Amino acid sequence: MSSRMSSNLKYLFYPRSVAIIGASRTPGKIGYEILRNIIGFGFEGKIYPVNPNATEIMGLKVYPNVLDIPDEVDLAVISVPARIVPKVLNDCGLKGVKVVVIISSGFSEVGNVEAEHKLVEIARKYGMRILGPNVFGVLYTPSKLNATFGPMKVLKGYIAFISQSGALGIALMGWTFLERIGLSSVVSVGNKADIEDSDLLEFFMNDKNSRVILIYMEGLKNGKRFIEVAREVSKVKPIIVLKAGRSERGALAAASHTGSLAGSDEIYSAAFRQVGVLRAKSIQEAFDWARTMVSQPPPLNENVVVITNGGGAGVIAADACAEYNLNLMDLPEDLAAKFREYMPPFGSTRNPVDLTGEATEEAYGDSVKVALEDSRVGAILVLYCHTAISDPGMIARSIARSFIEARAPKPLVVSFIGGVECYEGLKLLNDLGVPAYPSPDRAAAALGAYYRWARYAGIVKK
Repeated sequence: MSSRMSSNLKYLFYPRSVAIIGASRTPGKIGYEILRNIIGFGFEGKIYPVNPNATEIMGLKVYPNVLDIPDEVDLAVISVPARIVPKVLNDCGLKGVKVVVIISSGFSEVGNVEAEHKLVEIARKYGMRILGPNVFGVLYTPSKLNATFGPMKVLKGYIAFISQSGALGIALMGWTFLERIGLSSVVSVGNKADIEDSDLLEFFMNDKNSRVILIYMEGLKNGKRFIEVAREVSKVKPIIVLKAGRSERGALAAASHTGSLAGSDEIYSAAFRQVGVLRAKSIQEAFDWARTMVSQPPPLNENVVVITNGGGAGVIAADACAEYNLNLMDLPEDLAAKFREYMPPFGSTRNPVDLTGEATEEAYGDSVKVALEDSRVGAILVLYCHTAISDPGMIARSIARSFIEARAPKPLVVSFIGGVECYEGLKLLNDLGVPAYPSPDRAAAALGAYYRWARYAGIVKK
């Protein structure tokens, strides 16, 4: 790949100008929604709608052809019928467009492989990069770019999300907003005619706005290159892959959906393990892990401390820690003595540290502070079961206050178990940057995934 083509990829995320070819005046049409999102999300560059049958859309002057735009165009988004995409793409090449997002479908995913190859030939001729075809667009929150036909509202954050599925990717944009999960980017890769996962991994590896890369994947076109790139990227930041097509039926569905050769599932799992890629089994699991990784520093060492107010929750957490290869440290006597100050005589310092059902917000805050400030503790898992004598909101604030004040270089993960009030406590913690989950198992799984990555990256010695 030429250095020009490689450097052009930055214009996918930092365009100075965007042309929407196939911009529409009709609400509900893809060309309308993309233009509306670009304007509504606050893009500060130049926006050029292109449509030979309109003169003005949403207050913007419309051009009949991309060649008529009296300015450079860094990024073009094409949403026109498949049969005219080659001509439009050729015009983009003549115009000197750097990157083209082809929304249009009707290519290799329906067996029209030759037409897709033709698009790549045109792009190569002019040194352009192509995202797609068969995609829903690209979002990059740091440059206020939402060139998708997904939701306009997206919470800004540090997770870069790459999706091979359009409908699922769009749905997850909305879901992450509801769950208060922040994104740096959403990239729909579709058929991966040109730009594929490996190219995006290379970009996000050096992107200070992205701390974790999360991929929904159905298959790879160049598995060897992906493995080579992922091996290096995983040493710098976590890669979480939700690889669909685990079953025979799922693999067949993936092949018919995006034209992917899904390949043996065992081969994918083994390859991912070798290069430090974390494979999640579900959407929830993937984003659970990412939430912890973007908000917390990596583990300091292998010693995990669990703090709880319920013996049963502590037992569940101990089992989960064993399952996810988390080491519950035996507390040195001096550290155990500090914890005893915040529990009644019948409490336990065996780890899980059981503050008992009498635990107040002060007891939680002070115990968390003790664990945060002790350098022998590598990570902390805090569990809270709702009791009649405690307020989940107050407990949440106390935990968050200790975390913020300590500024300790170690992860703190929380689980609140209870009803509506606990849900509000979870929301409060997540909004304050402390990852919180409704079950001990999910919290332990997120911490376990973080440890797996930290061991691969050499941050925590095995």
